[in-house]
Amino acid sequence: MSLALVFPGQGSQSVGMLAGFDSGLQQVKETFAVASGVLDFDLWELIQQGPEADLNDTRNTQPAMLAAGVALWRLWQERGGPAPAFMAGHSLGEYTALVCAGALEFADAVELVRDRGRYMQEAVVPGEGAMAAILGLEDSRVIRLCEQAGAGEVVAAVNFNSPGQVVVAGTAGAVRRAVDLAREEGARRAVLLPVSVPSHCSLMRQAARKLEERLAGVTIRTPGIPVVNNVDVRVESQPEAIRDALVRQLYNPVRWVDTIRLLAADGVERVVECGPGKVLAGLNRRIERSMTVCPVFDEESLQNAIEG
Repeated sequence: MSLALVFPGQGSQSVGMLAGFDSGLQQVKETFAVASGVLDFDLWELIQQGPEADLNDTRNTQPAMLAAGVALWRLWQERGGPAPAFMAGHSLGEYTALVCAGALEFADAVELVRDRGRYMQEAVVPGEGAMAAILGLEDSRVIRLCEQAGAGEVVAAVNFNSPGQVVVAGTAGAVRRAVDLAREEGARRAVLLPVSVPSHCSLMRQAARKLEERLAGVTIRTPGIPVVNNVDVRVESQPEAIRDALVRQLYNPVRWVDTIRLLAADGVERVVECGPGKVLAGLNRRIERSMTVCPVFDEESLQNAIEG
């Protein structure tokens, strides 16, 4: 049975995550120790003790989620988990996939995503940007209502997460107008998200320019496992093409529905989510119901996924 491993992005983090390991806890802590050395603070203590506000600061969330995914991949390998045919990651998770596929060194990636988070935070003044989730409307209707809500400001559909679940981002006023329009059009749910950074919209172009300069100094190799990227829904093998896709990803939509459908078209029958929580597993079940989906986040779920 063809397998893909996928890695979540921001939003799956929680205080106390990954504590549900017994024999594997030491290996998890060793991965976080490397990240802590790069960051000059104890990342494991942060995810175990909080405070939650500090964990949810994008400059900390991004390294924490990266380390979590890499730790679980290393446990997967140590326990004899089968080799995947593909990898993919949702937004930040794409960096995790590239580390696990051998394209990026882990320590380099920790520093890189910390800086990515900082660039994103600096690109928009706190309170001026927003994101919202819209459930129960077709993609085309969400795109159209964003056009109506713009009124000279920025608002766009930025995460196509599953059929009927789209996230929009932009300036706070325009996002609120989009939410109001979605409710008027009969959306099952339309809610603002508790984030300060409007990811994957044009407000991130300034951050993308800084990221492009930063990536120029990072060694990227051809992945040993094919990684499907977010922005083009394509597998790239050349380092320059991977760099370019990571830059464009910052201000373009995450095409998760298309990613899972591509994996299915390429014969993937089973998807394992490596990361705290079950966000991608839930999305994937709604995208391709025929796929077997296994989230891995603690000792029991890891063993169940390996046993298949």
